Amino acid sequence: MIKDIAELEALYGTPKPTSVRKVADRMVPVYRDWIMASRFCVLTTSGPEGTDGSPRGDDRAVVQEIDEKTLAMPDWKGNDRIDSLRNIVRDSRVSLMFMVPGSNNVVRVNGRAHLTADPEMLEVFRRDKALPRSVIMIEIGEVYFQCSRALMRSRLWTSGNESDDLPSPGDMLKALTAGEVGGAEYDASWPERARKSMW
Repeated sequence: MIKDIAELEALYGTPKPTSVRKVADRMVPVYRDWIMASRFCVLTTSGPEGTDGSPRGDDRAVVQEIDEKTLAMPDWKGNDRIDSLRNIVRDSRVSLMFMVPGSNNVVRVNGRAHLTADPEMLEVFRRDKALPRSVIMIEIGEVYFQCSRALMRSRLWTSGNESDDLPSPGDMLKALTAGEVGGAEYDASWPERARKSMW
């Protein structure tokens, strides 16, 4: 077990200059172009119970730029566990990984966040009659692109659908509730339920 930072650094050596020089402390044009094209990201938060990684998606840019140091992300309908939101209220540290379908590049943002239910900010994200219940305001600490090897190794965008023989959400729910809920009926009804509750 490696417990000493010096031992760890001796094992890995010094980062290449490009790994350090790619970091910005605010939105710059090249990172802005990427993030504004991303409809999906993973939001990671920390709290007393541990960490939480939450997929976030939209039909347009998943965040909006308020200024060069601030991003805003609407909290659209989900499972109402609010794990990420609880964490942000108690520990403002956040990380985001922005992805664009078909690209092995990932752009990361590390920073601090707070929640707002300010009516004017909610209005920024209005979808017809629907408003998010809150908006996550993210103060950028650093932004940089990630090495693409992980997505290249996994063939994430090029290997096709590999989920046909895997348990479905209905299967998982049925197994974890001893058959009380879930199963094929849950899976069959989900697309329509999701369509009606998207926003």
